Amino acid sequence: MKQYSSIRSVQILAHVLQQYGIDKIVVSPGSRNAPLAIHFSEMDEMQCYSIVDERSAAFVGMGMAKALKKPVALTCTSGSAATNYYPAIVEAFYQNIPLLILTADRPADYVDIFDGQTIRQNHLYQQHSYGDFQLKEDKEEGSYDYNLDTVKKAVELCFEKSGPVHINIPLSEPLYNLVNELPVLPSLESTIQKKKFDFAPNLTAEWNTSKRILILVGSQDPNPELQMQLSQLVKNHSVVVLTEVTSNLNNEKFFSHIDRYIFNFGEEDFKTYAPDLLITVGQNVVSKKVKKFLREAKPKHHWHIDENWQPDTYFVLDRNIEAKPEVFFSKLLNNINLEPSPYYNLWDVLRDKADARHDATLPKIGYSDFYLFNMLSDVIPANYKVHFSNSSAIRYAQLFDFNKFDCYCNRGTSGIDGCTSTAMGFAMMTDEPTLLITGDISFFYDINGLWNQYIPPFARIVIFNNGEGNIFRIIPGPSDTNAVDELIATQHHKSAELLAKHFGFDYIKAEDELSLDRVIETFFKPGQKPKILEVMTKGLHNEDQLKAYFENLKQTL
Repeated sequence: MKQYSSIRSVQILAHVLQQYGIDKIVVSPGSRNAPLAIHFSEMDEMQCYSIVDERSAAFVGMGMAKALKKPVALTCTSGSAATNYYPAIVEAFYQNIPLLILTADRPADYVDIFDGQTIRQNHLYQQHSYGDFQLKEDKEEGSYDYNLDTVKKAVELCFEKSGPVHINIPLSEPLYNLVNELPVLPSLESTIQKKKFDFAPNLTAEWNTSKRILILVGSQDPNPELQMQLSQLVKNHSVVVLTEVTSNLNNEKFFSHIDRYIFNFGEEDFKTYAPDLLITVGQNVVSKKVKKFLREAKPKHHWHIDENWQPDTYFVLDRNIEAKPEVFFSKLLNNINLEPSPYYNLWDVLRDKADARHDATLPKIGYSDFYLFNMLSDVIPANYKVHFSNSSAIRYAQLFDFNKFDCYCNRGTSGIDGCTSTAMGFAMMTDEPTLLITGDISFFYDINGLWNQYIPPFARIVIFNNGEGNIFRIIPGPSDTNAVDELIATQHHKSAELLAKHFGFDYIKAEDELSLDRVIETFFKPGQKPKILEVMTKGLHNEDQLKAYFENLKQTL
């Protein structure tokens, strides 16, 4: 026999979610949100996932939403539990990942009277959410109509903005009164507005009069339609297209290793390679070098194409084009001339030299973090979805051919805090295997990302354990201080072996080139459990290997 919550606001909430197809709920246990957990778990249309740690739970939900490409709901109890959602909410806000955050709360008049687990929870996330709503309690006048309308608005906003939206739900005791049948609630008609884009005619003239056109694609989900459109633009060398690993685009005429080509640019190079027209697509760009180049280059025109964000990253933005990139480029291609450009040839010569130096340098690099990334780019099976943690991992990835995979990284805020949880949430929602490539500090920071009973056996994690946050020996500055070892790089002697066993993962370790070569193929074979491969590179001066690589790129062949 079904046991639903008797609380009408909870019944309304669940009904609206069901009407809009939001059927995945990440539940962190607690008493104040128990009515929501009980009710959702009894609904045949919904699947609930229990994740204890709210910080991890929110990142798990974010990974799920990223894989599903639709909203996922989170629910937690009141007080500090809700504040632990914040890191993932910020990340989802800047990545436009739809999360519906359902925080249970004490009655509104209990705030600031020192009642247990009671904080100022209404509007808690307002700086980084697309909407903040609070329901009325059942006893309040007009609560039925108000709550039905409010939840509908919140859910539609989550879809429209493709980002986090918060509903705070005050609940008075008793919390555990149940009913066996639900009242009949009205069917709802969606009022979500489809966005329209009108192509401005003067864009055609601006394109056709620009002799040096550069398209830079930042982080975005795989987009086959956009890939075909950009491939058409580069077919006869009309434009230069710069991409990164997280651009999820792949064409031999795209320039896919930006730092490999521009790492040594100086003032004259900024002028030589500067575009007249810069078109940016997608969101955050990893490369600091390309940001410096384009800020110094000062293009005459800059168009940014995105439905949600028009950031003036390069301080010359003059066209905010609020459209999906594939919609924009479909109209652009019908209006412009495509002619070969010497600008493409200029970049192509640069690429040929840099790629040749890269290929000549690889055999000189011994066992190290660099060696591992080079190997992984060759041995990962084609059907894997690849996630990178932040800091060193995503930067190493930029140098190699990972663009043949679907690749993801939390570049909204570029934090290390939820990389494992996000990847595991993604893995839960896809039938294809997921691989996380992570540094040791990122991995240990998010240990609770493994406290998850839903991780599929085809999930894989590669940890490159260099015994510290080695990024701080790569970037200029920290290594010149006395605090680098303990307080910045944070040296340690930890291993993931016992953690892997504790959380039910198979564990494999590699400590040198020979052992890595021996285990890598087995690591990707199917098994009964998810697997962790820990590659130990502590004490190998990984930063020197990377610096040597870039020094070798400077040398004339």
